[in-house]
Amino acid sequence: MTDSSSASSLIIGGAASSPRAPLPTLPPLALYIHIPWCVRKCPYCDFNSHTASPVLPEQEYVDALLADLDQDLHAVYGRELSSIFFGGGTPSLFSAEALGRLLEGVKQRIPFADDIEITLEANPGTFEQEKFVAYRKLGINRLSIGIQSFQQEKLKALGRIHNGDEAIRAAGMARQAGFDNFNLDLMHGLPDQSLDDALSDLRQAIELKPTHISWYQLTLEPNTVFWNQPPVLPEDDTLWDIQEAGQALLAENGYAQYEVSAYAQPGRPARHNLNYWSFGDFIGIGAGAHGKLSHPDGRIVRTWKTRLPKDYLNPAKSFQAGEKALTNDEMPFEFLMNALRLTAGVESRLYPERTGLPLESLDEHRREAEQSGLLQVEPSRLAATERGQLFLNDLLQKFLS
Repeated sequence: MTDSSSASSLIIGGAASSPRAPLPTLPPLALYIHIPWCVRKCPYCDFNSHTASPVLPEQEYVDALLADLDQDLHAVYGRELSSIFFGGGTPSLFSAEALGRLLEGVKQRIPFADDIEITLEANPGTFEQEKFVAYRKLGINRLSIGIQSFQQEKLKALGRIHNGDEAIRAAGMARQAGFDNFNLDLMHGLPDQSLDDALSDLRQAIELKPTHISWYQLTLEPNTVFWNQPPVLPEDDTLWDIQEAGQALLAENGYAQYEVSAYAQPGRPARHNLNYWSFGDFIGIGAGAHGKLSHPDGRIVRTWKTRLPKDYLNPAKSFQAGEKALTNDEMPFEFLMNALRLTAGVESRLYPERTGLPLESLDEHRREAEQSGLLQVEPSRLAATERGQLFLNDLLQKFLS
């Protein structure tokens, strides 16, 4: 999930003087559920994940999640959920019984859309056929499987608990369990990775015929083992060759790129993530979860929950750690840093609909970005050019005073 809180102090030229109108309609609503435990913390991971104890507090955590949700219900009365995403951590460590009780509790509180997408993140080392058949019977209809690589030396360097054969079997088990819609997470730019290594991983992923592939470059993030003890990563020229050859290979095999690192078969983009990128609303429950909710009067509020599981489970502590109402100055950057990740961008009308600000408030900086060749000259759309997608930070910088 994109964390845009670091942009909160940035000032967008011209936006401060633009009046914000009440929102004509509220955007789609999603639910993000964070399960913070993993078998082992990976050295590259900067997500809120914690090594699991032998016995997980499933019942207590489900109780806390539903109590957390209860505190957010006042802001979403009368709305329905278009998608649910179980992220982590490794949500597949939880039993089907625990997830079933949670989903039933959610549905009693908020109606589900008839075609709701419910995604569960899973790692190959946690796959058990019986468990995943049970997940599917609960109504979970999409999996996101954290493969990262099929090569043993690369998996070892990444601290993964599975091997390449287990990764291949996981995809087969997903199909056997009834999942006809699943994503494979795959990294490139790994320690000592060559172009051939990267394309071999990608070919193996394509051979498994997932409906969606998330293919993204390893980055070294603060507060991780890799940040403090950096591995040897490929040179920039190799990274560029991997990116170009990989994108061509994915396109040849019917996976269209629709976001910076997301590729899907026709009609199979991740609806939950599309909602993030188009500035939709989402409730976030669980340790460290973030949320964003729009209100009819035009207020848009971001929230974040208590980060440490022991604090989240402590009845003496509040679930919510903080909240922030977005100002007019912050709104354009908040919107564009998500929307411009989409290769096709978004329709221009979405900007006033989702922010309450007039589209004209972007005019001056929009023209400058168009003249720089970073933004498409397309009145009906806000979309980066191919060059703009490569230099997205430069494009966003055009909208800062």
